Amino acid sequence: MAYIERAAEDAVVRISKMFPVLLVTGPRQVGKTTLLQKLSDEQKEEGIERKYVTLDDPDVRYLAKTDPALFLQRYEPPVLIDEIQYATELLPYIKMRVDRSKRKGDFWITGSQIFRLMENVSESLAGRVGIVNLLGLSDAEVYQTPSAPFTTDTEGLMQRMAVKKPLGLNQIYQRIFRGSMPELYADENIDGETYYRSYIDTYLQRDIRDLTQVADEMQFYNFMTIVAAHTSKPVVYEELANMAGISAPTAKKWLSILISSHIVALVPPYHNNVLKRVVKMPLLHFLDTGLAACLLKWGNAEALERGAMSGAFFESYVFSEIYKSYLNAGKEPPIFYYRDKDQKEIDLLIYQNGVLSPIEIKKAASPGKAAIKNFHVLEPAASAEAFGGLEALKVEIGTGSVICMANDLLPVDERNWYVPVWLI
Repeated sequence: MAYIERAAEDAVVRISKMFPVLLVTGPRQVGKTTLLQKLSDEQKEEGIERKYVTLDDPDVRYLAKTDPALFLQRYEPPVLIDEIQYATELLPYIKMRVDRSKRKGDFWITGSQIFRLMENVSESLAGRVGIVNLLGLSDAEVYQTPSAPFTTDTEGLMQRMAVKKPLGLNQIYQRIFRGSMPELYADENIDGETYYRSYIDTYLQRDIRDLTQVADEMQFYNFMTIVAAHTSKPVVYEELANMAGISAPTAKKWLSILISSHIVALVPPYHNNVLKRVVKMPLLHFLDTGLAACLLKWGNAEALERGAMSGAFFESYVFSEIYKSYLNAGKEPPIFYYRDKDQKEIDLLIYQNGVLSPIEIKKAASPGKAAIKNFHVLEPAASAEAFGGLEALKVEIGTGSVICMANDLLPVDERNWYVPVWLI
């Protein structure tokens, strides 16, 4: 199977040189092991022979759990340990090893599920581990174009125009429907629906049953489907609970499992003391639109594009592309959204270096100026007077974007631009 070059490769190499332990997390089957094995092969040219061991092997797992010290004698660093969540007993022994050797990049570890793993990592390896979150393929990886964290800066967008290939509505929805799993792009003969059905079964049987306290797998599957139907909507736990026939605390717990599994992401609301009427509910996005389409039984891209959830899937696709562009660079995505009690909404906000850049997402080819009608609600945060004259507290309102099906990068007005969705 052909290797698809991953945008996170540079971040993995950079972070491995900074820390003795590198942890690559992410959902199942997104290519964590394949990526690290490829980079291990490249290290051989530098004289580094990295061993590989997977804790999927029951015998190896037993040794790791019952005698971690002996395990690390058998698999001396530099080593790549796959599926570390199955034997977190290793982590204190890894800590002792790296504290003695103080060598960078000795241990590369992967973990599919982080709801137990991260607690153990933070306790055992604090200050010793660099973390890279790997999700499914981004557009940059699918089409093998340069990847960089998305910004609304027009100069950067102009430069992207030279390397990005324009895509039409049908192509965009084929991409949305196909999803982001590398195997689906490495072998186009694989049927997407069959693949995702198997993926869901594996997730429920191995991760949910083995690593969590979910008693009823089918009820959890029903909850996943309900969450998929709420993609690009604010989270209301009582609503999710009522639809799934569970309690609100259970809905909150189960949603946290989906977040920890990198199945969904919650976008925090942007909060600023001068924006008094902000609603504090997070926004929910399914990270793999192909998985969401399978759960909701959309049969093909054409039906999805014409269907009632067409706009919601478009928004989640745009969010996931922007989100992955930061993760692939080894950065925490500085992404928020805005909604107030007057029902004024801004789909996404990127806040970095004191600059707040609003983004609206519209499926239309020509959304019109109405798309930016709510951007003005941010203006009080840009005024020092609103903070009692303290200049240090104000933010700068950056260039705004309307990400849509436009054919070209065009100005809406002097501060905002229409951005073709294929440009992100």
